[in-house]
Amino acid sequence: MLRRIYGIETEYGITFSLKGQRRLSPDEVSRFLFRKVVAWGRSSNVFLENGSRLYLDVGSHPEYATAECDSLSDAVAQDKAGESILRELAEYAQGQLRAEGIRGDIFLFKNNTDSTGNSYGCHENYCIERIDDLSRLEQVFIPYLISRQIFTGAGKVVTNAKGTAYSMSQRAEHIWEAISSATTRSRPIINTRDEPHADPEKYRRLHVIVGDSNMSEFATYLKLGTASVVLAMIEDRNTVLRDYNMASPINALRDISYDLWSKEPVKLTNGRDLTALEIQDDLCERAEMFLEGRDLPVDQVHAVRLWREVIEQYRNDPMGLADRVDWIAKLQIIERERERSGVALSDPKIALIDLLYHDTSFERGLYYRRQARGHFQRVVTDEEVATATHTPPPTTRAHMRGTFIKAAKEWRRDYTVDWVHLKLNDEMQRTVLLKDPFKSTDERFQRLLASLERHG
Repeated sequence: MLRRIYGIETEYGITFSLKGQRRLSPDEVSRFLFRKVVAWGRSSNVFLENGSRLYLDVGSHPEYATAECDSLSDAVAQDKAGESILRELAEYAQGQLRAEGIRGDIFLFKNNTDSTGNSYGCHENYCIERIDDLSRLEQVFIPYLISRQIFTGAGKVVTNAKGTAYSMSQRAEHIWEAISSATTRSRPIINTRDEPHADPEKYRRLHVIVGDSNMSEFATYLKLGTASVVLAMIEDRNTVLRDYNMASPINALRDISYDLWSKEPVKLTNGRDLTALEIQDDLCERAEMFLEGRDLPVDQVHAVRLWREVIEQYRNDPMGLADRVDWIAKLQIIERERERSGVALSDPKIALIDLLYHDTSFERGLYYRRQARGHFQRVVTDEEVATATHTPPPTTRAHMRGTFIKAAKEWRRDYTVDWVHLKLNDEMQRTVLLKDPFKSTDERFQRLLASLERHG
């Protein structure tokens, strides 16, 4: 599969405090946050006009699932649109709280851990060919995911029995299996629960739950793009790939997370020892060869070129990636503060930096303050993000869903939608089943749309 469907599901952390003291529980804050949504959608689980899904997940975490995207820039714009939509809801909820005389501030974080050690996810979804033999995923894709932390990690100061240390990944400490059908009990790297949201005879939805939530647009673009090319190589049975299977994948995931400069090798089942950088370098080299003579989408070709640039920069001067990679940008801020004030890594000032990097507020958030000064490479414009908050990607199934929702709301018709169904809740109960995520329109959809106007 060369053209691919991508999607990202992001859970957000939320808190409400006054002068550092928590005033409301996350459940109470979330109720205020979703009050506006429930008012028009009659539920805290809704699909939006841009084709995305917004809902309140277990643990009172607001969650935003992007619409189906078949381009990397669309996926980044949709992901950032989720931040924008939730930021707007937080501002509205803030006003509601003030009107009720409740003092304090809502904080909305795009991170993966809270102060009590709970973890919440950023899940990637890739539409792949219907393959039932998962051995190539185990041999190649899982080692790729484990070692890609060097450019996808969001960074985290971790304190445990061994002391306090900085790690590349926020999720590494919370993953317990390589492959599993569970998501909360064991938290695997790849979830195999078979929910394709498409024609099950043709497609499978690969659900990756090991990743960190990225503030950096560049990191999001690169993680989706490189993953897609690696999956294309796995799907192509004529492409010879090494077996990178690790002797202990979960230990390797944790060890690599603390090995910031990729000095320590991990042991493979074939007896070889490779560092995270060496695995990424080898996979990138094979991806470069794979591109030759194949008509891959331009953005995937671009992602491989960026992959090579990042690998070489990381090899020569990792801190030179502070304008692209979250964990390195955060580490730079932390080290400058430690040098300025002479504090230890375990100091509360550092914990605050660790948290505020992920604050979605343009005023408070350290990522956004650096972006405003031009210290981060952008992938999309503010205008493209603003458009993505109300407009679905034009070249996937999401176009039909978003267009239907917008039209149904305009004509004040009662409707129900999910990832594969569009339904009018009238006496005829007309339903259109959309099994192909790559199709942006068809005759059945057009007839359903026309019937909205006729009966409006």
